[in-house]
Amino acid sequence: MTPLRDALLRYWGYDSFRPLQAEAMQAVVEHRDSLVVMPTGGGKSICFQAPAVTMPGIAIVVSPLISLMKDQVDTLRECGISAACVNSAQTAAERQQIAADVRSGNLKLLYVAPERLCTQKMLDFLADVEVSLIAIDEAHCISAWGHDFRPEYRMLRQLRSRFPKVGVHAYTATATEEVRRDIVAQLGLESAELLVGSFDRPNLVYKVVRRKEVLKQVREVIDANPNESGIVYCISRREVDELAEALRRAGYKAKPYHAGLSDQERHKHQDEFLNDDIQIVVATVAFGMGIDKSNVRYVIHTGSPKSLEHYQQETGRAGRDGLEASCWLIWTAGNFITWRKMLSDLPADAFRQADDSLKSMERFCNGVTCRHKVLVEHFGQTFGKDNCEACDVCLEQIEQVAEPLVLGQKILSCVVRVKESFGADYVAQVLTGSREARIVENGHDQLSTWGLLKDEKKTNVRDWIEQLASQGYLTRVGDYNVLKVTPTGRELLHGKSTPRLLQAAAKKTASRAAKSEADSWDGVDSGLFETLRQLRRQIATDHNVPPFVVFADTTLRDLARLRPTTLAGFRQAHGVGDKKTAEYGETFLQAIAQHSAARGLTTDIASTSKKPQPEAAASAISTSAAQQMAFDLFREGKSIEEVRLAVNRAPATVCEYLVEFIHQTELSDPSTWVDDATSRKIIDARRQQSDNRLRPIFEALGGTVTYDTIRITLACLQHAAPPSDPE
Repeated sequence: MTPLRDALLRYWGYDSFRPLQAEAMQAVVEHRDSLVVMPTGGGKSICFQAPAVTMPGIAIVVSPLISLMKDQVDTLRECGISAACVNSAQTAAERQQIAADVRSGNLKLLYVAPERLCTQKMLDFLADVEVSLIAIDEAHCISAWGHDFRPEYRMLRQLRSRFPKVGVHAYTATATEEVRRDIVAQLGLESAELLVGSFDRPNLVYKVVRRKEVLKQVREVIDANPNESGIVYCISRREVDELAEALRRAGYKAKPYHAGLSDQERHKHQDEFLNDDIQIVVATVAFGMGIDKSNVRYVIHTGSPKSLEHYQQETGRAGRDGLEASCWLIWTAGNFITWRKMLSDLPADAFRQADDSLKSMERFCNGVTCRHKVLVEHFGQTFGKDNCEACDVCLEQIEQVAEPLVLGQKILSCVVRVKESFGADYVAQVLTGSREARIVENGHDQLSTWGLLKDEKKTNVRDWIEQLASQGYLTRVGDYNVLKVTPTGRELLHGKSTPRLLQAAAKKTASRAAKSEADSWDGVDSGLFETLRQLRRQIATDHNVPPFVVFADTTLRDLARLRPTTLAGFRQAHGVGDKKTAEYGETFLQAIAQHSAARGLTTDIASTSKKPQPEAAASAISTSAAQQMAFDLFREGKSIEEVRLAVNRAPATVCEYLVEFIHQTELSDPSTWVDDATSRKIIDARRQQSDNRLRPIFEALGGTVTYDTIRITLACLQHAAPPSDPE
């Protein structure tokens, strides 16, 4: 792993791996197929980029969108890594130059769309060069069970047979267990290493509110994030256009994005957003996959997405740099009616699946459970915290009504009294004591339930009706969405079931900051941060790249925290590699010195190590401490499983520790961890090979011995004395 650690520090300025990165990179350098599922912002791209710069040959990266390829290539070049992409926007001369660079070995990574990669011409071309690895980004696109299926991805299956000795590696941020199985099957991955990171995004603050005055609600979020980048999602193109125009008239730098615009307009608006020329994009869900922008500080949904998978993917575009970001879901029950109408033409099985997804989303909107917990557990993982400190539920910005059973009985009784013949708005009017003409004409002002909730706002009563419907106590029927009491609702009327009914928190807690925000600004000079942000934009304009490609906000905050005055100090900031130190160091140091001198600020604040990446602290003990603890346990003869439990690390990481321990102590006997019979089989298979590659040995043993066992045995074999020559 040493060359990979060196590459991380040299090119990206990181001095440690994030969770699962070491295991993912190890699979790449050993040419083992893999599927890696990591949250957006978790460092997926580096899992194949770092191995690519340490391995001979060129890495082929499959990516679905030109804009995403361009951002990745720009970022790599800024780090000093030779990379290129091939796309339809290039001239013939540009593509010929790239081909020449590939043949000459001048490129380490080549990005290409799936439909172009799978042409006979491209496959034949790559057959004549040394391919180090094949990485498939946004791999969920290959699965019809996923949330963004793209038929052209199905062509990628042939890569496994066309490049039998090259590892194929799939990467995605969002995939349920069903989708993960489908990705492996569709790509034909062999004995794939499956690495699934936590689906939790602790830096995202989730807030769910009822839609009332949507423009006002959206503006409140924008105003709370002045001069920051944000995405506003709408369900329909018409709403995108209307909201973007309303924001523009109100003085915000906002542009629309949807499939109804011309290609030229969409690209223009996207580029303006990436380059910070505008702060806000109002879009349908067509916008986002091609966005590698790290400093999106908020995502707003003005209507509910159609599944938790979509919600996770779309909110994941906020806070990719690991810093705090807010995700607002502004919804109404009508969103689900709209989605069901839009999906009604699907085949029966597909509609049932889509309807189940909608029901999960409804429960999320109406829930009183920690938002992070719901999302993590939806993807089959356990959420171990009692309080995430990063959602409206845990921040106590919503609360349950005092007597939900009594309130629910009042509402359902009214539905029964109006003979289950009216919709939610009408029932709410009766309950709040309206004397609207239709109510008086129907005699419903004489009902015992009329005015039962006269002290409540009609909007609150409507909310409770929707909550009862989402929990299955009420249902809607017919074209007019008439309310009916369900069998579960009858149980509520008889006091045999109690609903969960929410109301806005009585105390003003909206200003309470999430823990992630307080931590990320700790010690940061906000004025210096703004100065450095302006400098970053100026440099980005000169280099014709988006500002986040120059430096992420995490780097600027760390510089504004440490205030270095030397290149050595500058190099210690998070995310600063060799090339950027040489290229930008003096310019940034000058700005830091001027700002600090003018305000009498202390400079060169000590930092014992590089600022860790925000999500790196995944366990209670540091990597170095865990490794040392593992070494001590190996000396005692503990098993891999015993060490794994003690240091709280993945099995592959513990195996890496053991291999390093073997090399440091020059152990030649693996019997403590590998039985003698298995060792002999591995050694015999190794003698039939020309090198130390693991895959041929694994295949020679018929897949009956794990890669980790092979690796441990070979590490000991390196220290064994060579057999003496026969006399």
